[in-house]
Amino acid sequence: MPGPLLGLRWQDIDLDAGTLTVRHTLRVGTAELAEPKTERSRRTLRLSPDVVAILRSHKARQAAERLVAGTRWQDRGFVFASPFGTPLNTSNVTHAFQAALERAGLPRQRFHDLRHAFATLQLEDGEELAVISRMLGHANFATTANVYAHVTPASLQRSADRMDSILRRRIAGDGA
Repeated sequence: MPGPLLGLRWQDIDLDAGTLTVRHTLRVGTAELAEPKTERSRRTLRLSPDVVAILRSHKARQAAERLVAGTRWQDRGFVFASPFGTPLNTSNVTHAFQAALERAGLPRQRFHDLRHAFATLQLEDGEELAVISRMLGHANFATTANVYAHVTPASLQRSADRMDSILRRRIAGDGA
């Protein structure tokens, strides 16, 4: 579920420093903030310049929504909020996500599967398991390795190619 995203408030983001701190999660089916599940879940993440630019643009759009809403705006500081500043409903977010996948011609998946995709893509591109685990807020590397990081055909091929390279260097080093 998108709880940590929906619980994100502007005070948790430092656009100038390019950081985002996970401090809360939105309880499913409520408008209440809760503490993340574990100590490791409370973490500060670095944001890429592209994400910072997108968030700046989003903040400007939200300021315009605030003006339109006028006195109906409920200033709770949510980054992802309704046109009236209230927290988004997790079911509505899930339905919107499914609709976006369908429009893009992508297979149906759970919102939570984005975490799996993140871990797999990062590993496939050579990121260290420890870094991925920290970014996902896992208490230990085993969770990341066993549950989130999926081996892909591309990573298997890269491993085979790497072994070829290792053997070639060894043979060349032995004078053969």
